[in-house]
Amino acid sequence: MTKYKGTTPPGSTPGGRLRRRRPEGEQALTGAERQARYRLHLGSAAKEQAPKLSQPPRGLTRPQRWDAAIGEIVTLQGAYARWLEALPEATRGSATGEALQAIVDLELDEIITVRPPHGFGRD
Repeated sequence: MTKYKGTTPPGSTPGGRLRRRRPEGEQALTGAERQARYRLHLGSAAKEQAPKLSQPPRGLTRPQRWDAAIGEIVTLQGAYARWLEALPEATRGSATGEALQAIVDLELDEIITVRPPHGFGRD
């Protein structure tokens, strides 16, 4: 028999015997018990980690974003018109009143009728 020369191989004692974990209880676990413990460990580790998505969730398409932006602009213009109407006559000549009047005077009819292209031949 050839003796090992040099440092001891990993997992063995200097005498050449392999080191093994001591049982936690009075007896060593059976294979099924070890497997059940391992699966329980994997299940708890999986719950701690957030699920990884292969791709980020898709947002709105450009035409949908366009429609949402136009809707928001029209809504804001109406809110600014109500604000301008609620201003006292003395403050309508102030910077705030002039800015509100400029917003109310914007013609949004043309921008509302514009439809952006879908792209890639799907017009």
